[in-house]
Amino acid sequence: MSKEIFAERLRTSMAQQGKKQVDLIRAASEQGVKLGKSHISQYVSGKTLPRPDILHFLADTLQVDADWLRGDEPADADVRIADNAGDSMHSIHTTHKNNTVTEDRKMRTFKKSSKLDNVLYDVRGPVVDEAARMEESGTQILKLNIGNPAPFGFRTPDEVIYDMRQQLTECEGYSNAQGLFSARKAIMQYAQLKGIPNIAIEDIYTGNGVSELINICMSALLDDGDEILIPSPDYPLWTACATLAGGKAVHYICDEQSEWYPDIDDIRRKITDRTKAIVIINPNNPTGALYPKEVLQKIVDVAREHQLIIFSDEIYDRLIMDEEEHISIASLAPDLFCITFSGLSKSHMIAGFRIGWMILSGNKKVAKDYIEGLKMLSNMRLCSNVPAQSIVQTALGGHQSVRGYIEPGGRIREQRDYIYKALTDIPGISAVKPKAAFYIFPKIDVKRFNITNDEQFALDLLRDKKILLIHGGGFNWEQPDHFRVVYLPRIEVLKEATGKIADFFSYYKQQL
Repeated sequence: MSKEIFAERLRTSMAQQGKKQVDLIRAASEQGVKLGKSHISQYVSGKTLPRPDILHFLADTLQVDADWLRGDEPADADVRIADNAGDSMHSIHTTHKNNTVTEDRKMRTFKKSSKLDNVLYDVRGPVVDEAARMEESGTQILKLNIGNPAPFGFRTPDEVIYDMRQQLTECEGYSNAQGLFSARKAIMQYAQLKGIPNIAIEDIYTGNGVSELINICMSALLDDGDEILIPSPDYPLWTACATLAGGKAVHYICDEQSEWYPDIDDIRRKITDRTKAIVIINPNNPTGALYPKEVLQKIVDVAREHQLIIFSDEIYDRLIMDEEEHISIASLAPDLFCITFSGLSKSHMIAGFRIGWMILSGNKKVAKDYIEGLKMLSNMRLCSNVPAQSIVQTALGGHQSVRGYIEPGGRIREQRDYIYKALTDIPGISAVKPKAAFYIFPKIDVKRFNITNDEQFALDLLRDKKILLIHGGGFNWEQPDHFRVVYLPRIEVLKEATGKIADFFSYYKQQL
């Protein structure tokens, strides 16, 4: 049996059946077959071959012939296989009125682009898919996987809703591709208050959330093989967009022993002549870390030495606790080209409105051609959501309602304090107390619980306790020893959730 042939036919069969690796793991679990994530990954990559019992399980699940899957059947025998799993073309027989077969022709099928092969976004990935399947069967799931404020009772400020309603009739057409003047003016003034240098109206771009703008930035910058430094753990959209653009995401370590700050030495080690930029996420998702000025200055020094673009994701910059201060890294780098991202989704509890922005600052002369690319892609999508743009001025000016949530006694702050203590009271669980946002990234003693597959851990918790959270691997963290919890639910809900998590860890031993 050839490893290469087996792996190729396994991948093709999975694609034909619309199944992912996690689907095979789930099916194996249901049938009492021992099949772990590491095993199936090695099969798919062609590193190892399965035992006969696993081979027959895979063949039955994917509805193909075991001999064909093993590689014993030649390629031209595919027409005899159910669903023609070994080929992208199905055999069809054309018949005349006398019912005699006169010819064979192939039916064309369509697969996703190969550009998506290495793109992952597990914040809405396999574990979430399993939760959706369970919900469809009537199971109630507590979702601690996405920072979506609305389902947990966080409301948009009344003034923001009122102003959008008043302006709706004026928002029926397209805006300027970069956004409404009033919105960009308010963003520019906000950036000036943050100390971001050398900005004008034309340096502000609005987007359908920061997510759209990240995609535009990566697509405009990266050629095949270009490298970009991205933190680990990261918000996985950065890695996904860089990969989709043809670039190579190179992950630098954020050090849990140092408050989850970026490891500057690791950053330096990973810079090559193909490195174009560095990404920072500050405040950080998923860790809740807030970077002090001295750490930011060290990153600026490295970027200056190697002439890198700085991309700074600052969507949580108004969700800072413990009387700390957020500093925009662009304010420390007037001689470098920087792009700073922020928006209203989190600070104003309007994630569904989809309004974010990016600010181009510093030395724009070195990025003149790149900026032309940004303009081109911005023009191609015509404009971002105009009704949402119309409330930026209102949202950024005047009273900031989010402050009541993060001050002592405020809801987010109280929930942060509760979840930190409740999780770290569980034997085998430790965590760095977050200073910003609404996430915590606890560490698991993997030896205590025999955990080698963090996605399987998340699936087991979901099935046992009906709690949905995201494993550390979903944030491009290599070790199977972390998970992210969103602490947006009220304390009474968090109390129930952490009680169930504590009970789960009291008996859990991962089975492979």
